[in-house]
Amino acid sequence: MTDLSDLPAVLDPVVVTGVGTVLPGTRSVSEFWQHISRGRSQIGPLTRFDGPAETLPVHAAAEIHGFDHTAHLPDLDPSHARKYSREILVAMSALAQARADAGLGAGDIEPRRLSVVFSSSRGPLAWWQPVIRGEDPAAFDDKGAMFRGLPGSPASLSAIHTGAQGLVTTVSNACVGGHQAIGLALRELASGSSDAVLVGGHEFPILPEVAHCYRALGRGVLSAESADPTRAVRPYSADREGFALGEGSVVLCLERESTARARNARVYARILSHASLNEAGHPTTMDLTGKITAGLVVEALEAAGRAPEDVGYFCGHGTATRYNDLAESRALRALYPDRGPAGLPPISSNKPIYGHTFGLAGIINAAATALMLHHQRLAPTINLTTPDPECDHDHVAEGARDTSFDLAVSLSFAFGSQTSVLAMATARS
Repeated sequence: MTDLSDLPAVLDPVVVTGVGTVLPGTRSVSEFWQHISRGRSQIGPLTRFDGPAETLPVHAAAEIHGFDHTAHLPDLDPSHARKYSREILVAMSALAQARADAGLGAGDIEPRRLSVVFSSSRGPLAWWQPVIRGEDPAAFDDKGAMFRGLPGSPASLSAIHTGAQGLVTTVSNACVGGHQAIGLALRELASGSSDAVLVGGHEFPILPEVAHCYRALGRGVLSAESADPTRAVRPYSADREGFALGEGSVVLCLERESTARARNARVYARILSHASLNEAGHPTTMDLTGKITAGLVVEALEAAGRAPEDVGYFCGHGTATRYNDLAESRALRALYPDRGPAGLPPISSNKPIYGHTFGLAGIINAAATALMLHHQRLAPTINLTTPDPECDHDHVAEGARDTSFDLAVSLSFAFGSQTSVLAMATARS
């Protein structure tokens, strides 16, 4: 757990000052907020690959179309850009956006105290696939092959482009990696080692090999919905059938609040604490009693000096798989044993909007939660018409909800029996 109670900077909270997004149908923080708050799904027909329906009945994905990095990286030398993969350019663009959204100018942070921490589950698999198949004979025609083939290149090249000389690294730990990248950033800032951290994720898993991996786990993991791709992902619903693959990059700018306020930066939210746990249990499922996750939430809240009774919203992992849905609902019931379903705090999932993005998912959740705290509006779980009887509680299914809340918790789960929790709060002047 990222318990900051023993670190000298704990009295100076960490805040989110910038958000950068390059996602399907989304090239700015305002578009991101409009899509998640209004429930506008960016999942559409799968076009990236074809496969026999009997062996790979996957028809929906959240794909990026028409991306042009020059809109975000106008000063990137074209000769350099030609050596970079699409994944690298998308991640660099999201980082440039986050820094600009934070109003973080070239002289605002000493380069040695500016860090970059990224997360990616599979790294440059989309580049390696045609190379390994022998379908890209020009793959090694220039020195850029070294950049394109390394999982850490998006972080390293983003750091070079933005002039960050602090900690630069990439976490790879399936779907909890995004949260854990934020945890590393919190420790950097709380210890005083960095004054700002650009923390993000990038994932490009829309490949037949990845689809086959999840189909091999059985029905109900990867959605085969074809009639309406925007309804392919239905978390907590009785008719759920799994998730759709999604791609892109999101980057947050994190700073200590004193640094942000000193330069009159706009603050979206505070990040209070992070807790991560390996159950050391089953490699592909999580504890289904809900008690382990509930205990981890309590740990994270106690580290922040808060309690479950203070939580006004949970941003769910929400994969639309049976085990994940049950684990989250049972965790809420374990946290609030004296409350009935109607008394549980609201929970919602953004995966019906952007699909499952694995190593990026925790960053998307943190960005969404920060904006909900900032706007005091809860984003809905769309596509939910008939809740699973075990998930029959408040999913904000009616649409965006204006409210007043101070504390939110983001949940993340991953293969390897990994669970992660992020506690976030409003940042009032």
